[in-house]
Amino acid sequence: QVQLVESGGGSVQAGGSLRLSCAVSGYGPTNYAMAWFRQAPGKEREGVAGVDINGRTTYTDSAKGRFTVSKDNAKNTLYLQMNSLEPEDTAMYYCAAVCEARDSNRGCIRFAYWGQGTQVTVSS
Repeated sequence: QVQLVESGGGSVQAGGSLRLSCAVSGYGPTNYAMAWFRQAPGKEREGVAGVDINGRTTYTDSAKGRFTVSKDNAKNTLYLQMNSLEPEDTAMYYCAAVCEARDSNRGCIRFAYWGQGTQVTVSS
């Protein structure tokens, strides 16, 4: 049974930092795409950052320059270093693994496995 467990969320003041982790267990291959998503109350889920099977990283515009995504294949763990946090970053953050469907323009559009989420709250 594949499991994704996020950790590292919490409450910080604006300008602070957090590092999220997502540990994958129960999945044999070590090289696969992973990504971070977030969903704020009343808003749709949005992609934040991801790492594809070739190690290339992508970011949503609001994350560029502030967030860094990385993946340790040996540990089956995805990270998201978040700096200069803003109240607008407040959301539940989810990680996803193993791309099931891709779009030539948008990249991965469906992931096979999801975590339960970790809450990030940024106060002004």
